[in-house]
Amino acid sequence: MARLVSQKFLTIDGHKIWCKQWGNHGEPVVLLHGGLSNTENWEKEILPAVEKTHQPFAYDRTAHGRTKIRDGFMHFDFQVDEFIAYIEKVVKKPVHVIGWSDGGNIGLLTAIKRPDLIKSLVGIGMNYTYKGGISFDLNNVSVSDEEKANFAKNSKQDPELLITIVRKAFKVWATEPKLKLKDLKRIKCPVLVLAADDEPFTSELTFKMYEAIPNGRLAVIPGTSHALVKEKPRLMHAVIKDFYKSLEFPITKMPNRRKSKQAEILGKP
Repeated sequence: MARLVSQKFLTIDGHKIWCKQWGNHGEPVVLLHGGLSNTENWEKEILPAVEKTHQPFAYDRTAHGRTKIRDGFMHFDFQVDEFIAYIEKVVKKPVHVIGWSDGGNIGLLTAIKRPDLIKSLVGIGMNYTYKGGISFDLNNVSVSDEEKANFAKNSKQDPELLITIVRKAFKVWATEPKLKLKDLKRIKCPVLVLAADDEPFTSELTFKMYEAIPNGRLAVIPGTSHALVKEKPRLMHAVIKDFYKSLEFPITKMPNRRKSKQAEILGKP
């Protein structure tokens, strides 16, 4: 496991946010956890992919993990602005991003809004639109006593507040994100669309997203679900490490979707 060098609350955009940082072995990469999750819920699974090649950073977003709620939480515009503030105050330079689920969505949105800050994106189980046949039951808010207890222990907030947070998350997921394929065409950085073969949204959504991104790559991990990070971490690590070997536009022997761009790069008619 990578050496943890810092974990503490930092005031970002006027709000105390729980932040973590590991040893420096290269360019900064920010690890963005999933929705209704936190950094500790996936750090041990994702760190091996970058611990020897990058400088990992992470934080618990507002209303997640140890970071308390504030007005506007859960909406993607809010989370994107918070991410931008985090990069500018804590990392202070452009970053690579690995985001899981909502974390991937936030990376995607930030790559469009602030392309100067995002060097590359690995989006694990991300969806650019809510209109993708999402299979989650967003009308049934259910929170166990154990989940409430863990929430109270981590965040030092009223355990009953977790119901409000989950209800807000479900409402957001039913209406956001709202990107269109034409928006994805504006993304300048290399993007690895990394998905399970049994996501809670359609495979068509995943493929359309990949095909719309100018410098996109697609990897589908077989025999996995939206929890692929925990189901097949070693295969996931191999795919991510391969992505980072070269962030240049892929030059292949039999291009199809990339044919015109590849010819442009090689200077061939």
